[in-house]
Amino acid sequence: MDYLGIDLSCAIGSLKNGTFPPKDCLLPLISKLLGYAIVAASTTVKLPQIMKVLKHRSVRGLSLVAFELEVVGYTIALAYCLHTGLPFSAYGELVFLLIQAMILVAVIYYFSQPLGISTWIRALLFCALAPTVLAGRIDPVLFEALYASQHAIFFFARVPQIWKNFSNKSTGELSFLTCLMNTAGSLVRVFTSIQEKAPPSVVGGSVLGILTNGTILSQIIIYQKPQVEKEKKAE
Repeated sequence: MDYLGIDLSCAIGSLKNGTFPPKDCLLPLISKLLGYAIVAASTTVKLPQIMKVLKHRSVRGLSLVAFELEVVGYTIALAYCLHTGLPFSAYGELVFLLIQAMILVAVIYYFSQPLGISTWIRALLFCALAPTVLAGRIDPVLFEALYASQHAIFFFARVPQIWKNFSNKSTGELSFLTCLMNTAGSLVRVFTSIQEKAPPSVVGGSVLGILTNGTILSQIIIYQKPQVEKEKKAE
């Protein structure tokens, strides 16, 4: 009995016999279910951030370079997972995260007018190279090097935002809900990647995601408290 790559026969067989499914049967099942849960949740991960920017018509406190690098990182990660044959449950969220990240960058561009020439050059370069990378039409050695670099890309995508938050002692229009879901997703993805026997680099990327997203999440909690207190005093 197999649905979407999830083998239910082992668990159902054990339950029919009145016994609890063994570890070797239960862990892969949980991994698959969590994997698809992450994919489902990823369809809305960045919507709170997009809606917050649109609602306030402001990109205060947001690092444009950080979100641009995020798009590049998602593109490389998705391309690698597609061409290494990993099951959809192990990487499916990257499809939705990439789409939302591109929409978010477009929204930030809109509210950051006028844009500099360097910003337009970065955007055009991405549009020119992304289809080739996603199609896997590059040298395999270069592909491996790109994937190895995407962890550094994600790290440096978070650093400008973390530094900006620290310097301003404020997280501006950053969405708490989006950062919370990013952190939780990275945490769960460590477990599912191990169960799916993904390469160590994939697991390492998820661990790095926990550290960086967790740092931004803690900054939102720390730096928004004084603002809440000031609003109460004003009332």
